[in-house]
Amino acid sequence: MIDVFKLLKNTQVEGPGKRFCIWVQGCKKHCPNCWAKDTWEFGIGTKYSVDDLFNQIKEVQDIEGITFLGGEPFEQADELAELSIKIKGLGLSVLCFTGYTLEELQSKNDDGVNLFLSSIDLLIDGGFEQDKFDLSRPWVGSSNQRYIFLTDFYNQEIISRYKNKIEARIGEDGKLEINGMGDFDQIRRNFCLQLGKNNVK
Repeated sequence: MIDVFKLLKNTQVEGPGKRFCIWVQGCKKHCPNCWAKDTWEFGIGTKYSVDDLFNQIKEVQDIEGITFLGGEPFEQADELAELSIKIKGLGLSVLCFTGYTLEELQSKNDDGVNLFLSSIDLLIDGGFEQDKFDLSRPWVGSSNQRYIFLTDFYNQEIISRYKNKIEARIGEDGKLEINGMGDFDQIRRNFCLQLGKNNVK
């Protein structure tokens, strides 16, 4: 079973093209100033089987690929490798964010980790580092993070075609949810200021 924090079945800000995104639950890295602390705790997400997620992905039309975020996807490498292999069979791309570096992952010498790596087209590695805050490149928030092309599905040219963007959605419960990459502190401040102005009588 895959422990999942959130699914977003169609987004255009979490990698190239339209993508089905899976935020996994659980992370041991605990990077300072992480924007996704709700995904750190293990075992509290929604549990999905590989086949259940794969069937949901197959139902979504016109997506270019899948993005794994977290949490830390490599904490569930065995299951995500199995899912990724099925996804690749559909001709879709696989993008994965990880707080580890590629070298750290390779040094684990773990069969599941290696199988997962072999099924990823674009790996974005390295945890967020506040002192290296940088929004000049797409999908990442600090300059230490690297784009690693593990297959020829994408290449360096793809980076110049995109800029950081955010999406905002209001859920059925009325809660505003934002995804993508941006200066979230500034976004919160601007939103609160605008909300205050709208409420002025």
